[in-house]
Amino acid sequence: MSNQMITTENYNTQMTLFPETEEKKLSKRQLAPTFKPYDNRQIQVIFDIEALIPEHHVARVVDEMVESVPDELLFSHYKGGGRSSYHPKMMLKIILYAYSQKVYSCRGIEKLIKENIPAMWLAAMQQPDFRTINEFRGERMKSLMDELFEAMILKLIEENYITMENYFLDGTKMEANANKYSFMWKKSTSKLEAKLREKIQETLQYIQELTQLEAGTAQKEANEDPEITEQNLEAIAQKLEEKVEILTEEIEQESDTKVRKEKRAERKKWKKPLKLIRENFLPRLAKYKEQNEIFGDRNSYSKTDKDATFMRMKEDHMKNGQLKPGYNVQIGTENQFILFYTIHQRPTDTRCFIPHLEKLASTSLPMPKTVIADAGYGSEENYVYAIGDEKEPRFDFLIPYGSYVQEQTRKYKKDIKMRKTGPIVKRMIVLFARMEEK
Repeated sequence: MSNQMITTENYNTQMTLFPETEEKKLSKRQLAPTFKPYDNRQIQVIFDIEALIPEHHVARVVDEMVESVPDELLFSHYKGGGRSSYHPKMMLKIILYAYSQKVYSCRGIEKLIKENIPAMWLAAMQQPDFRTINEFRGERMKSLMDELFEAMILKLIEENYITMENYFLDGTKMEANANKYSFMWKKSTSKLEAKLREKIQETLQYIQELTQLEAGTAQKEANEDPEITEQNLEAIAQKLEEKVEILTEEIEQESDTKVRKEKRAERKKWKKPLKLIRENFLPRLAKYKEQNEIFGDRNSYSKTDKDATFMRMKEDHMKNGQLKPGYNVQIGTENQFILFYTIHQRPTDTRCFIPHLEKLASTSLPMPKTVIADAGYGSEENYVYAIGDEKEPRFDFLIPYGSYVQEQTRKYKKDIKMRKTGPIVKRMIVLFARMEEK
């Protein structure tokens, strides 16, 4: 049954391809949208790329600082002749600017030069590839890094950004790029070396018991040098080889089967200690000697990064005090500028104080008037070093000792049991009194 009121005029029988984009008739009051001219296929010419960089952009700061470095400082690291190299100031600018943009890889820096306008300006539209960047950063910058850093700091002092009056010192531990399970412990090496020396002594005793002649030689070697060395074992091994060669010649010349059998048994007794010395004792002594040289005054190192020492880091995700390979970086600052830095293999800040300041004194930078640090640097040795002597005082310091904050509390002052002044604390009090007199 059909509805007589509905006709075909109510239906649109023609389907459009894009109904949502179908043009609508604009009313007389509605205006058509307008746009700025746009055509990215048209040739664009930039006559001055520097004009596109804001006045206070970090690229301009990098450019000004690098330009203030004397050319002789950079040119002295280049040899004459050969193909023309990229200008060292240009290479230095793009690397410093890339670091400020948190781009550290050579390929990333190469990409930055091709795509980033400030980097293009610093490079003067030149495009060194990643190999050139890596060679400059890995070889040339290593030799000039310290001199360049000092030149930058002297420039900041000249411009009155820093005064070197207040030197704020603090340390932070940085995890090394090494396997955290590749540890080597000095105690373990010492125990293994001690057991090895016991075995060597037993072997020498065995050699002495073989014959009276060889026993006298071995005993003489042991008396001359009680400490077992590679040279001592090498000399004993050579004598054992001579003995084995003599027995071998006698076996070849002997025709009696029974005698030959006895001499083979005797030669076997001499071969046993010789094999131990050549294949076991000497290689292990050399290995432990190398490990002790790597240890130095440390108690550990990493096999994959032998300069790294195992330390407790601030970030401990496992919450178990796990030791990880890392470095202790000591940084001195003023007005948010890094004035000097040193990298140490010692986990505690206390033992890094004196080496850090001694290295600072060996540079061309002026020594600070006052050193400010936390209680981690408070020790008698550091206080004595900072005070110096009457003829040559070093610098003033604001460094509390470990229990200083606790001693200022009311509870500590009232409790007699807690006021135990030990010999070290007494000496510290004397040192502070001397400093106040000055």
